[in-house]
Amino acid sequence: LVITSPHNSRIKGIVRLRKRRERDLTGAFIIEGAREVQRAAAAGIDLTALYLQTGTSAPPGVETDIVDVTPEVFSKISARQGPDGVLATARVWDLGLVDLAVPATGLVLVAAGIEKPGNLGAMLRTADAAGVDAVVLADPVCDLFGPNVVRASQGSLFSVQIGAGTSAQVQTWLETTGLAIFPTSPSATAAHWEPDYRSGSAIVIGSEDTGLSGDWLGTGTPIRIPMVGTADSLNASVAAGVVLYAAVAARSG
Repeated sequence: LVITSPHNSRIKGIVRLRKRRERDLTGAFIIEGAREVQRAAAAGIDLTALYLQTGTSAPPGVETDIVDVTPEVFSKISARQGPDGVLATARVWDLGLVDLAVPATGLVLVAAGIEKPGNLGAMLRTADAAGVDAVVLADPVCDLFGPNVVRASQGSLFSVQIGAGTSAQVQTWLETTGLAIFPTSPSATAAHWEPDYRSGSAIVIGSEDTGLSGDWLGTGTPIRIPMVGTADSLNASVAAGVVLYAAVAARSG
């Protein structure tokens, strides 16, 4: 099958998936890029179709319905500058907390109220690189399956366990796991390198604009990243990286 018209109904359906309402309605989302599609396939993500610009080969290990499209059509469905001619549609999956398998000594990143898709995607990459056992979204604002999150995660969306819920639900889940909770706050007394992260630990990062709510700051042991310059905050994904790697160092020592 070769699609030559950008007005084809399947092409229009892909374009609509850029909108959260359509993703919620259909339970489908877009994965663009050969690396991302290959990592999704390797993780067992349900790929419903693979769209290849004419002359482009399918990534190794990807088995699904393949549709060739002309360059004009691919430019219609692509949201990237300099696309590589590979795009897939896939099914979203359940983000239930009860499905997460986290050991008693596990390391978890809680992303609370993160508003910017690029930040959330970068946090997933950082968590993946640091080897966390799960990423939990508390009171999620941006859509995990939005194109900007998928792109910014560079495939890490498919490599880490992810759950989601309200802050109250996440806190209840953390209590059942027995993980120590370390919410980040600029007003905390303890620096981020001081806790003993060798037992099970959950690091909680809030949004750049508002930080964490009082409900989070009243739990566990608040920690701060010392700031010695004029800046009074860090990008949320940078803050996650700083604290996660302090935990990794402590757990490796």
